[in-house]
Amino acid sequence: MVLILNSYQNLSLLQNLYKLRAIGFEYIDHFTLNEQIVHTKPRNIQELQKSILKCHLCDLSKSRSQAMGGFGSMDADLMIIDYTVSQIQDANNDYYIGRSGEILKNMVENVLNISIDEIYYTHTIKCKPFHTNKPSQSEWNSCKNHLYTQLEFIRPKVLVVLGEDAYTALVGDTNFEHVRGHIINFKNYKLIPIYHPQYLLRNPELKKITLNDLKTIKTCL
Repeated sequence: MVLILNSYQNLSLLQNLYKLRAIGFEYIDHFTLNEQIVHTKPRNIQELQKSILKCHLCDLSKSRSQAMGGFGSMDADLMIIDYTVSQIQDANNDYYIGRSGEILKNMVENVLNISIDEIYYTHTIKCKPFHTNKPSQSEWNSCKNHLYTQLEFIRPKVLVVLGEDAYTALVGDTNFEHVRGHIINFKNYKLIPIYHPQYLLRNPELKKITLNDLKTIKTCL
C-alpha cells in the first residue's frame, strides 16, 4: 500500500532528516514509515506556533535567532501579512519595532482605531533571510503551509498584505500596482494590498494614498 502523507507529515520527516544531516549523517538506509509516530497537522494555533518555532525545513533556520510565527489575537477580524522577518525584528524578537514597525502600529491604532492586540500580524516567510538576500521560491514553498494553516485557524474578515513581495508570494500575481488599495477575493477572504511601511519611508509622498487605502480597509471591518 502506498502511504500518501499530508503536508505536515512531510514536514516532520524533513525536519528529522535535516537534524541527521546537521550532526554529520550523509546517508541513511531505507526505512519503513511507522504511521503512528508521524506528527499530524496541528490541532490549534498553539500547536502550530510550536511547529513554526521548531521548523528546520530550509536553510533560513540557520541564520535566524528564532522563527516568528505571528503576534496578536486568535479571534482577529484583521490579519496583516508582511513578506519576511526583518533583521531588527529577528534581533529583538519583536514585531512592531524600528521606524517601519512604528508606522505600521500608527496605521493600526491611529487610523483603523484598533489595538495591535486585537489584530493578527504575521509573515509569509517566518524567518529572516540571509543578509539582504530575497528568499527563494523553495523557501516560500517550505513555509507557506504555516501561513495557510494560520488562516484556517484565525479566519479573519480581512487580509492586508504589506508590499509587492508579500502580495506576489501569496497570490502569485505580479500586478501589485494595479490592485493596490482594491478589495480582492482570495480564498473567500477580502484581501487588500497596500504599500509596505518601509516603502513609505523612502517615498513619503505616498502616505496620502495609503491613508485612503486604510479607509477602504476600515469599511470592510
